Amino acid sequence: MPRLPIILNHKKETAVLIGVLLPHQQEEQLREYLDELAFLAETAGALTLKRFTQRLGHPDISTFLGKGKLNEIAEYIKTNKVDIAIFDDELSGSQIRNIEKILACRVLDRNNLILDIFAKRARTAQSKVQVELAQYQYMLPRLTRMWTHLEKQRGGIGLRGPGETEIETDRRVIRDKLSRLKEKLREIDKQNITQRKQRAQMVRVALVGYTNVGKSTLMNLLSKADVFAENKLFATLDTTVRKIVWENIPFLLSDTVGFIRKLPHSLVESFKSTLDEVREADILLHVVDISHHNFEEQIDVVNQTLHEIGTSEKPVIIVFNKIDAFRYTEKEHDDLTPKTKENVTLDELKNSWMAKGNRECVFISAFRKQNINELKEKIMEKVKEIHYKRYPHSKQDTQYG
Repeated sequence: MPRLPIILNHKKETAVLIGVLLPHQQEEQLREYLDELAFLAETAGALTLKRFTQRLGHPDISTFLGKGKLNEIAEYIKTNKVDIAIFDDELSGSQIRNIEKILACRVLDRNNLILDIFAKRARTAQSKVQVELAQYQYMLPRLTRMWTHLEKQRGGIGLRGPGETEIETDRRVIRDKLSRLKEKLREIDKQNITQRKQRAQMVRVALVGYTNVGKSTLMNLLSKADVFAENKLFATLDTTVRKIVWENIPFLLSDTVGFIRKLPHSLVESFKSTLDEVREADILLHVVDISHHNFEEQIDVVNQTLHEIGTSEKPVIIVFNKIDAFRYTEKEHDDLTPKTKENVTLDELKNSWMAKGNRECVFISAFRKQNINELKEKIMEKVKEIHYKRYPHSKQDTQYG
């Protein structure tokens, strides 16, 4: 007998956010991490009601938090009828099961939340397969608890995508699905490799950066492409490639998925084919949101990811975006008091980064179209250098054609 269609509840689910303060962390850092987690929750469609933190020497092996803190959270969840508890760290299957027993609500970790957003954002066949593969890889070690409540709670945050029938509890079935998805992804990769070979000799420029730094807006501006851009995390999952011709020289510009702190390993693995656009690029435009108070840590996260996929030696232009949103708070200080991020001017930031000398950088606003010509000049300088090496005769054609 066929199942009846599932009617989803479009009312926003409520959530509490939970983080731990470890010995090597500062309270300000934890607040910033929970700010990002709140943005992730909002992107997934949840309404955050409260945040809970606990200072720990190390997470509890069975419940992650101490029992007293969990009981405090459980009381709040019961009183306010909270739907989900979201942890900023990765939890094991047994930890999730034990915590759910105490909190009596659905428990997600950061990885599950990110996977859920990716499932929501996936548009093309490739990204859908990549996300589904990552979801099953996440689920496999957690099968002991994954399906206990799905019959009652379908379609909520953390439950999108695969795994909504009882049969999925069978590990063998999950592994079979993983094998089929990997084979499907290999077929898609072959098609992409063929496409990339066809344009192999053209200079390739790739936009990289932390999620929500304005890459898609910049892509639209430089290429006149219609790329989805929104003030939410992971607005773009699929690589967009556009051919651009400036000064009679063609090159390819690609926009790629944004990076993020603690990006689930299964997603990095699944999206390796998408990241081939970054690997095979000749020039990287590392876009940075200079208005974000923690932009330097975001730069480090992107650089670490680039290192992991073997692209850290490529020519890079650092594009400091959103200068129109940069806020400077003037504070009284003397020569003995070190300046903080809150009281450094944009000019001082420019001078400090330009003085480093090891990476070219430019300061723009893609939204306000500020300093875009300066960025174009820097891009063209590098594109020409590579183009003329590949096609030495074209230099003469460009000058006299």
